[in-house]
Amino acid sequence: MKQMTCSKCCNRVFFENLRCEACGSTLGYAPDEQRMLAFDEPGDASWRRLGLEGPAYRPCANRKANVCNWMVPSATGHHLCLSCRTTRTIPALAKPENHGYWAALEQAKRRLFYTLIELVLPTPNKLEDPANGLSFEFLEQGSPQEHVLTGHDEGVITLNIAEADDARREHIRLSMHEPSRTLLGHFRHEIGHYYWDRLVRGTPWIEEFRSLFGDERADYDAALKIHYASPVADWPLRFISVYASSHPWEDWAETWAHYLHMVDGLETAASWGTHLELAAPSGPALKVRPVDLNAESIRAPIVEQWLPVSQFINAMDRSLGARDSYPFIVVPPVIEKLDFIHRVVRAGSAGRVPMNFLPREVDGAIAGF
Repeated sequence: MKQMTCSKCCNRVFFENLRCEACGSTLGYAPDEQRMLAFDEPGDASWRRLGLEGPAYRPCANRKANVCNWMVPSATGHHLCLSCRTTRTIPALAKPENHGYWAALEQAKRRLFYTLIELVLPTPNKLEDPANGLSFEFLEQGSPQEHVLTGHDEGVITLNIAEADDARREHIRLSMHEPSRTLLGHFRHEIGHYYWDRLVRGTPWIEEFRSLFGDERADYDAALKIHYASPVADWPLRFISVYASSHPWEDWAETWAHYLHMVDGLETAASWGTHLELAAPSGPALKVRPVDLNAESIRAPIVEQWLPVSQFINAMDRSLGARDSYPFIVVPPVIEKLDFIHRVVRAGSAGRVPMNFLPREVDGAIAGF
């Protein structure tokens, strides 16, 4: 993520901030401008911009609930921001803790949307495009007998709000022997299923997809049963995670999530001017650069940029007594898959391959569960 500054005083601010600590101005993020703006708060619907001239904005309606800091162009009839308009169901707010879970979920979703905007990928919502749009259901498990599964089904992404509870999410991570489990990671994984439908299914990319990830027409339910009974032993040689080895759809979604990790991570490091004098033992110094979204291939940046940066981050984590933030090994077959995803995104965002709007048939299975 790019560094952000207050548009009034130019002090450094952060993506989640509501107020500038230096000048006291009210802050709001304008996704169409991709910057944080300072505002005066008049009595009418629009807020007066400070420091930068431009279109008028009003706050997302969810700001009143301390859930969102994004802005809505005053020229539109929307009350909710681009991200909040995709949320169809929120947890019952009668429970005080659920408000915090809702806020955490929306915060992670806004970080997802930040990257999708950077990649110039469409994010239609179900209200405006019922057949092909995107919506999120934040659901609570009411009893031990009831199961709320995080997953994707024809543009509807469901998340169990337990994932927003750090302690419960860590318990699940340990019980499932996962090296990493984060709220943002869930969003990035599940949105990968959505964009597989939009960018790959039924397009000229499908044959190359099958050559790299496998044939997605394999029975999904049967593949997951086999995976949970006996995971592929040599998965580290070909996959980014053990779950990626369960089915080609999950390999795509796991690798897609790591592509977003890499794009956002390198942009953040480059925005802070990161320079690694010892990127590799006895190797040259490295000035970190963001992923060139117009590059024909990203094989070299993955090796030359992302691997040293992720190793440095993990080294810092260990120095601070924390777990590795990126406990993954990116092997050559995974690099080829990441490069494929980059090329698909590049073509889709440039309009060279029409976005796919037709529903797919899954024989009763739901990708992502």
